[in-house]
Amino acid sequence: MVFWPSYCYSDSIQPYYGTTPNAAAGGNTWSMDSILPTPPGLDINGVIYNYTINKDVNDHVDVYVGNENASGTGYIFREHDEWKPGSLGGTEIRKVVPVIPNIPRAAWGQGSIEVEGPGSVEDPNVVYMYKVDPCFDPQYDPNCPGYVVPVPPIVDVTIEIYDATQDENVKLTSEELVLIEENEQVLEEKEEEDEEEEEKRKREYRLQALADSQNAAMLAAENIRIQAMNQAMQVLVTNSYLQTSIPGGVYKENIQLVDAKINDNKKGIRNGFAQQILHEQMVDSQY
Repeated sequence: MVFWPSYCYSDSIQPYYGTTPNAAAGGNTWSMDSILPTPPGLDINGVIYNYTINKDVNDHVDVYVGNENASGTGYIFREHDEWKPGSLGGTEIRKVVPVIPNIPRAAWGQGSIEVEGPGSVEDPNVVYMYKVDPCFDPQYDPNCPGYVVPVPPIVDVTIEIYDATQDENVKLTSEELVLIEENEQVLEEKEEEDEEEEEKRKREYRLQALADSQNAAMLAAENIRIQAMNQAMQVLVTNSYLQTSIPGGVYKENIQLVDAKINDNKKGIRNGFAQQILHEQMVDSQY
């Protein structure tokens, strides 16, 4: 029992998530082997893409973004964008493909952007969101579910086991035989309980891993959708500003005095003298 493996995950082997670079950077078709990392246990759980349509306002253009099914026929997914007459060329579309369940890396075939009609796409960008489960191989870490402690090769030696109950020279009482049977039954029941408990732990782990991956994919898609909306609003606000210029230069003084000489205010002088005389009279009256 000392070497019985533990099934609780440690932080170092939790599933981790990532995104690929732009798959359409080299053209409108791409191989998944060239953009996805190579660790085992990689599943894709979301796709995000954007591009700018180049078309005449009166043209009808269909754009398809998808991946072939490498494990069969058809497509893993194929999104259809219909640009009807009246839609303007130079319009950018940003799209998050509805949440894709965890699909193994091996099932994803060639990706492509197909254009039907008199038009084209500019600046295409296709990003895949993925999850990697390090415990896809249980032997990756002793804490992985299903881990089996390595056992060194054992030399096959045939040993004849002595069974006292089958020895005709040994006479067992009925009570002793019943006790032996009961012990054997207890051991069988214990083995069955251990197997059921092991299967229960595996089911709980699979359900929790599925829920975590779906939540992470939805959160990542929502964050990218919000970022795309913010960028679109910023472009709209920037384009709404009025481009103008304010005339500059020097504003010169244009006020001119007709007569530069300022005459004394005679009325003010008389009033000042009267105030001075009144002040002197008030001072003299104190003595």
